[in-house]
Amino acid sequence: MNPLRLVKRVKNINVKEASLGISYYQASCHTRYKDSAYVFVGGIPFDLTEGDLLAVFSEYGEVVDVNLVRDKGTGKSKGFGFVAYEDQRSTNLAVDNLNGAQILGRIIRVDHVTNYKKKEEEDEETERKKLNASSLR
Repeated sequence: MNPLRLVKRVKNINVKEASLGISYYQASCHTRYKDSAYVFVGGIPFDLTEGDLLAVFSEYGEVVDVNLVRDKGTGKSKGFGFVAYEDQRSTNLAVDNLNGAQILGRIIRVDHVTNYKKKEEEDEETERKKLNASSLR
């Protein structure tokens, strides 16, 4: 589905919830993501750095992790990343306020993430599996 169509759909859901008076604890679309403090950010201008993302996203809470996905060969940004907040309430604010925002002429998409694994954890797990496999030989 077109990312801009997703942005509009999420905004319409938020407006509808607000007009119906649905609170966060009742049946908000945010409740299913209550265990994750990470948000996905897509459509990031390629010139932005981790520090730039930190500056933008810290407006809605304490940012504890920024992972701007980069090409392994060139080191250039791929235009998407993940941001983690100290508390989950900040993720709701970021999704509600930054989804569809325009940064340097590009409309960004911000959405919740259910299962996010930090890169370091993935690397450690992969290394552990390799060591176990080699020790079994």
